[in-house]
Amino acid sequence: MSSEPRPTFAKAMGLLRRGAFSRYMTGEAISMTGTWMQAMAQMWVMTSLTVKAVDLAKIQLASGIPMLLLTMVGGKFADRHNKRTILLITQVVQIILAVAVGFLVAKNQIQIWHILVVAVVLGISNSFEMPAASAMVPELVEKCDIATAVAIDRSVFHATRLIGPSAAGFLIGFWGTSSAFFVNAISFVALIIALLTIPRRAPHSEEEKEKRSGSMKAGFKHVRSDKPTWAMLLLGCIATFFVVPVMIVMMPLYARDILHVEARQLGILMSISSIGSLTGSITLLGVSRSGRRARLALAIIAVTIALMGMAWTHRVWIAAGCLILLSIGASTCIGLANIIVQERAPDHLRGRVSAVAGICLFGLFPIATLLVTSLADWIGMRTTIFATASIYAVGSIAVLAVIGHEFSTPLPETPNAETLQTQPESSPGS
Repeated sequence: MSSEPRPTFAKAMGLLRRGAFSRYMTGEAISMTGTWMQAMAQMWVMTSLTVKAVDLAKIQLASGIPMLLLTMVGGKFADRHNKRTILLITQVVQIILAVAVGFLVAKNQIQIWHILVVAVVLGISNSFEMPAASAMVPELVEKCDIATAVAIDRSVFHATRLIGPSAAGFLIGFWGTSSAFFVNAISFVALIIALLTIPRRAPHSEEEKEKRSGSMKAGFKHVRSDKPTWAMLLLGCIATFFVVPVMIVMMPLYARDILHVEARQLGILMSISSIGSLTGSITLLGVSRSGRRARLALAIIAVTIALMGMAWTHRVWIAAGCLILLSIGASTCIGLANIIVQERAPDHLRGRVSAVAGICLFGLFPIATLLVTSLADWIGMRTTIFATASIYAVGSIAVLAVIGHEFSTPLPETPNAETLQTQPESSPGS
């Protein structure tokens, strides 16, 4: 096992110092910080418009339905067309949406139906953005660096989650809620600039074009035939249903009704939880393939304990500690699942496989949120959190028992021919 390829911090720093991948990550970091700022601001706007947890879930459902319906289409687009162009178009759409909501908030004219309409359009945009972005990251590096690149991508995601909500809390306190939406609109420019610096890929061969022009069935066939892949997607589905709604959607009401804190404190709590998420993502850089099963088991235990602690406590400092532990466990589970899926996906299928993964990890989220928040309105938030923790633990442990030690099985022999065609500086997403 000594020759086993393994992500390392040194390798990560090497990737971040050169080429298209470095530029893309820089733009993504700035853009994602703005996105987290808007997410926090939008949740705070919703708490001023409603007292029901299920109303928060309706927003997620409004964005999730288009994703459920269109993400498969987005996956085919990502394999067939220029990923950079797809991402450029979606960034422009999201700029327009951020400015529109910011204007309505500034004029004190915002209503729930406005947010619902924006959520639908954003869901359509995300249906095309998510598969293209997920498939682009592995294609910016060599095949042997995919695990490191995906770990870096997850670390950037969670690092921005550490900064964004807290920054939004202070912006809301000093300049009003609308400022977070306008700053988010500006942040997209950084990613647009980064995308424009990525050169176009050399034309695909006729054989490659034929492979990429296939249907979604090829993506599903790969998922079904590769046991580690479908196990990780199942693990992601369980987390999506029973963990993520508590971490994201129910947090504003949990903070207000259970912990009795205001917007600025909510932003700090969300940033504190991001410390755990960032820590979990960074530690993925040191996980060998043979050690993945043990790391997942520890993460599942951490998530379960943290959720039960949140269900029990009414003290802010205990809740903050639980959030750190929860986010470490959740980011480890989801991050490792994403690494394994992307590592094992053939290049010509990566967009479609990313679409299937997106449905499992994100597309089902709105439905899960509706169910969990409705349950919280019915039996109470504390009881609901305890119940979700119990179900998550049983389901996740069952998946690990079924998959056994197959995390260490050899990867499919599919060399990353696309990135090998060019030098790293000019080997960007198609």
